[in-house]
Amino acid sequence: MLLPKGGINWKAARATLPPTRAIWAFLTKTRFLLLVAVTGAVILLWRGISTSASEMQKFYCWGPATPPMEMSLNDQQSWNAHHKTPVIFNHHAPLEVNSSDIQHVDLNPIKSTTKAVANEERVLILTPLKDAERYLSKYFELIAELTYPHHLIDLAFLVGDTTDETLVVLAAELDRIQKRPDKIPFHSAMIVEKDFGFKLSQDVQDRHSFEAQGPRRKAMGKARNYLLSTALKPDHSWVYWRDVDIVDSPRKILEEFIAHDRDILVPNIWFHRYKDGRDIEGRFDYNSWVESDKGRKLAASLDKDVVLAEGYKQYDTGRNYMAKMGDWRKDQDEEIELDGIGGVNILVKADVHRSGINFPCYAFENQAETEGFAKMAKRAGYEVYGLPNYVVWHIDTEEKGGNL
Repeated sequence: MLLPKGGINWKAARATLPPTRAIWAFLTKTRFLLLVAVTGAVILLWRGISTSASEMQKFYCWGPATPPMEMSLNDQQSWNAHHKTPVIFNHHAPLEVNSSDIQHVDLNPIKSTTKAVANEERVLILTPLKDAERYLSKYFELIAELTYPHHLIDLAFLVGDTTDETLVVLAAELDRIQKRPDKIPFHSAMIVEKDFGFKLSQDVQDRHSFEAQGPRRKAMGKARNYLLSTALKPDHSWVYWRDVDIVDSPRKILEEFIAHDRDILVPNIWFHRYKDGRDIEGRFDYNSWVESDKGRKLAASLDKDVVLAEGYKQYDTGRNYMAKMGDWRKDQDEEIELDGIGGVNILVKADVHRSGINFPCYAFENQAETEGFAKMAKRAGYEVYGLPNYVVWHIDTEEKGGNL
């Protein structure tokens, strides 16, 4: 084809095109529109089939319609070039159990973490009581001030071998506090009654005499274990043991103790004694201690059923007592590792108790109750720590002699 000498120009090109009216008439013809519609439908159908085929490839077997053992080598190569056929063994639908007398408990979500409040971790406060009517008013005054959310706290008390009106006063105090319209009431409260036949007087000289310590500590171990086994529920993350005769303690003690993330943690226990117008800060609890070589040798020389009573001249253990350490004016977060603990104030991760670590009501490594609890926990690999500068104030017992 020969081009004009002047090349291609618009007028010449336009002259060769059909008229606009003819083009429009062609595009609007029914046959052309039908052709466009059919072509579009074919394209869409093809895309749909291709997509479905690729999806079906995930679920259907590929290859010839013959068993694998009868395939030729070429058929096997073609078959294995695609996805392998999924195989599900023992597939079954979930089992639904509607029997009302079958209970399911999942302990896996129950954790003891430093974010206890945010995670809404439940706390169980346990207090054993014997002839304690005169202390209960102050006890409830202090726990009402605890800043840990009360709707996450359960209370439980064991009243045993009591000769006064402990049960009546306890019931009245609980009824009063649980009827309050503010945020003071607790999630629940439980009273457990159990007598163990232990009739030792609550008189200071009788209760703290050296001869009383073995039987007394064994009886206290029983009381704590009965209370624990009755009150501990699957949703509890922390167990807080708190004696009734505390006269002062920090309002944030639960949050501050939880922040240490220890399996077992105790504070220092002191008391106030006012003499000649002066406040004498007395050291109370000699059951929180660090073991010594002298103490180990002494225990090795004793019969296995002898319970070492700490803080008495009859048994010189040479142990280091946390009561003689620390100062409430110093860093309260300072920690020391302990081998024995007292029971005035203990925070325990609930899983420690669930693992079987309780308060031996017999001689365990020549210790009983809380000191035996610490020995047992350490034997099981749990942490036992104390805070020498974190002080909880106990009543003044006015102990006479013997006790260090």
